[in-house]
Amino acid sequence: MSLTLEVRDLRTHFFTRAGVVKAVDGVSFTVARGKVLGLVGESGSGKTVTGFSILGMVDEPGRITGGSILFQGRDLATLSEEEMRHLRGNRIAMIFQDPMMTLNPVLRIDTQMIETVQAHEKTSREEARQRSRDALGMVGIASPDERLKSYPHQFSGGMRQRVAIAIALLHRPDLIVADEPTTALDVTIQGQILAEVQKLAANTGTALIWITHDLSVVAGLADDIAVMYAGRVVEHGLVDEVLDRPLHPYTHGLIGSVPSRNKRGEPLRQIPGMTPSMLALPQGCAFRARCPRAADECLVEPELRTILPGRQVRCHRPHL
Repeated sequence: MSLTLEVRDLRTHFFTRAGVVKAVDGVSFTVARGKVLGLVGESGSGKTVTGFSILGMVDEPGRITGGSILFQGRDLATLSEEEMRHLRGNRIAMIFQDPMMTLNPVLRIDTQMIETVQAHEKTSREEARQRSRDALGMVGIASPDERLKSYPHQFSGGMRQRVAIAIALLHRPDLIVADEPTTALDVTIQGQILAEVQKLAANTGTALIWITHDLSVVAGLADDIAVMYAGRVVEHGLVDEVLDRPLHPYTHGLIGSVPSRNKRGEPLRQIPGMTPSMLALPQGCAFRARCPRAADECLVEPELRTILPGRQVRCHRPHL
């Protein structure tokens, strides 16, 4: 199976006055053509910074300090800003959590979409308009001809997000990085967009990284799942295997705290404690202070290792 993306030992650090924040610290994963990887974890686990690193969008004081990001064999971490600009929006697209990071508030939607098409392809304005219209229809926007003439402020938040997703799909990119793009949408529209995205991946071979904290979305969408905690991948494997039989205590806690898994009348289960400060991570395993299985051996930092076929876990005492 051909790989679209191979991330190896990626390290993205932020050099602040208070110290070095290792937002992404030795992350590795692959995404095959036409497959969906779910990148899961709490806020502050490093998911979004991983996505921004892939697209070369990490701002100062952050920078990639190590590792490689191989996109169809090219290491994105070594490309110039000009070379990245040719790939970004064309062969690699990002869907942001906030649609206004994609949309210009003072330009009509047709202007923005047509310019996006013509920035990367020599095509007539009419053909670019037709592609824009088709993309809006693909994400469920009714009367796309009329909507093309609208400004972003004339759309609801959910509609703006659908326009942003349509823009990401315009060039049928080889890789899409989606950062919680359906969080603000109602459940029916969310389901519709997830179905479209799945169809796109299957039909065109687009590889997809779906960044989220919502396990129910990942369960229905992803092929593989990588669970992140404190800047590192703590568990990786096929989505059904990980969700049916989590090995890492953190994954176990995440799945256990989904409200639908609680019996009626019982208090909601949750992972105790708080995510540690990335400026002052504890010695050894970063999850140790919150882990019900912690022991003396957890004072030594665990490695990510394969303990079952196709299953990797960063833990001394996994659930086996």
